Amino acid sequence: MLKWLFLLCFCLGTAALFGQEVPEPTRAQKDSVRYTRIKERMYKRKVTREIYRLFFRDVYNQKKTVGTEVTEVEVNPFEAFKGKTVRQITVHQLDVMGASVYDTTREGNRLQRFISRKVHINTQERAIRRSMLLFKEGDPVDPLLFKENERILRQSAVLLDARILIRPVSEEEVDVEVLVQDIWPVIPEGSFSGFDNFRAGFTNHNVKGWTHSSTNVFRWRGEDTLQRLGFRSIYTVPYIKRSFVSGQAGFIWERDLKQQFVKFERPFLSVETRYAGAFEMGLKEVREYKKETYNLDTTFIFPVQHAYLDIWGGRAFKLGSSEGNQTKRLVVASRFYSYGYLKRPEVSADSNRAYWNQTNLLFSVGFSNRKYKRDLLIFGFGRTEDVPMGSMASATVGRSATEFGTRGYAGVRFSKGGYLPDKYGYLYGLADMGSYVKEGNPHQGVLNVTVNYFTPLMRVGLSQVRQFVNLRYTRGFNRDPLEYINLTDEYGLRGIRSDRLIGKKRLNLGLETVLFSPGSFLGFRGAHFVYADLGLVADTKKLWSSRLYSGFGLGIRLRNEHLTFRTIEFRLSYYPNVPALSSPFRIGASGATSLQFQDFDISAPAVVPLR
Repeated sequence: MLKWLFLLCFCLGTAALFGQEVPEPTRAQKDSVRYTRIKERMYKRKVTREIYRLFFRDVYNQKKTVGTEVTEVEVNPFEAFKGKTVRQITVHQLDVMGASVYDTTREGNRLQRFISRKVHINTQERAIRRSMLLFKEGDPVDPLLFKENERILRQSAVLLDARILIRPVSEEEVDVEVLVQDIWPVIPEGSFSGFDNFRAGFTNHNVKGWTHSSTNVFRWRGEDTLQRLGFRSIYTVPYIKRSFVSGQAGFIWERDLKQQFVKFERPFLSVETRYAGAFEMGLKEVREYKKETYNLDTTFIFPVQHAYLDIWGGRAFKLGSSEGNQTKRLVVASRFYSYGYLKRPEVSADSNRAYWNQTNLLFSVGFSNRKYKRDLLIFGFGRTEDVPMGSMASATVGRSATEFGTRGYAGVRFSKGGYLPDKYGYLYGLADMGSYVKEGNPHQGVLNVTVNYFTPLMRVGLSQVRQFVNLRYTRGFNRDPLEYINLTDEYGLRGIRSDRLIGKKRLNLGLETVLFSPGSFLGFRGAHFVYADLGLVADTKKLWSSRLYSGFGLGIRLRNEHLTFRTIEFRLSYYPNVPALSSPFRIGASGATSLQFQDFDISAPAVVPLR
């Protein structure tokens, strides 16, 4: 019966594919009636007007062109200026609070203006010019490059939003205005359970306006006999001039994780990037808690420590210059990485192969075609979101030299996604598979299949709603006893961690309906949600003969897009049949990291992970 319920929920979740989107409402329909009435009453006096502007903002009561400019995707606004010379570049930095790149005349209230102009330090204009722009004065206008640069600016951890505007000054020359709006960069981090158990620190994503990031956090556990004091410090330089090379160094000394590392990386940031690569080296120790899938009553605890070196490089080749082929690339890459274990569980020629000392050399070739559509209210709460559309296919081969001999590796990966015709929503699919091979026998193999879907925005009263559907299948082949996958948290039933729901194969379905509220309070917007998570996990027996586990819940998420704080989430959950829980009900509050889209870029050749 539960298996039929599993299939029924999947059908209901995807039924929106056959529905009709509610027509785009007029501006008058968008206006929140209750906020408008409050505004009319409070604007009659100066004091109450300032109180209103301090606490409330009608999110949708903006210029009519805002929604149009964000969602117009197929039109590249820079095409009309193709080939013209950039005479002058002006960087216009908006207030961190109150303003908008789509309405520069908007101003915040007195408190917001004070914070923006007296407390916050804007990103230095020199850093934007030298490190974040792909073009300079004297360059010809490349429409694709300019559009990609606008997306890269929005993708930065220090900017909330960005726009690039072009104004003609003659038949051959144009002036370029870059509008940027910072995000509040400082995040306090901490918790307090008493003077014998507390955590404190902060992260600054924009140190002195240089775009650098610094994290410093310490933890004290007075009664912990293993380690009382913990500390982590990580410093990141995201842009080294116009090379788009990022550098990072970190020192972590915590109870269950000790790591020292240095890393330099240049990804295939845009379709115009020709060269990419990375270099990383370090020493890492993790305190692991493991079970064997056939013996859930015994937990193995052991430290795993290894030194590592990881280097890779890649080259992208254009596949054509015509309009339809501008975003298509052929990418070749190679990678060398080595692991030397100093602490580990006992290993042999046919056990605990994940802890072998090894040196690996991988090669990959792939095809990538990617472009982006601007949209709103998907994973964000009002900021511009660049939704990837396109496809990617790659093949990876390599050799691994281990202390127990040499083995080969082969893997393939394919993904495709985009908006469905007739405004039926967005659909993304991914399939990847890989395995080591020794003497003709595969081992440590993995198969992953993922399908993600969300509907268009649909109006319900004064709010807007999206339905999300996520389906994932994972299977491990010829894995060792201490290698398994889990059905809880981000890989299945959200909100719980359980070492009882483990196995070598898993199928899980997540359904979520999100209602975005029309207004904001102190800059925070809310999103109400209800969800259902269903999943199967098994070891050696057939997946469909295993028990169906489930979790249901509702809650609210709060986020201020002008701050770098995590999304605040309050959730009430019900788990009717998860073993070893003291109660099937759970009430929780947490800081959730915003979800990210799966892109279609190709990076370092890698072994398909089991997770």
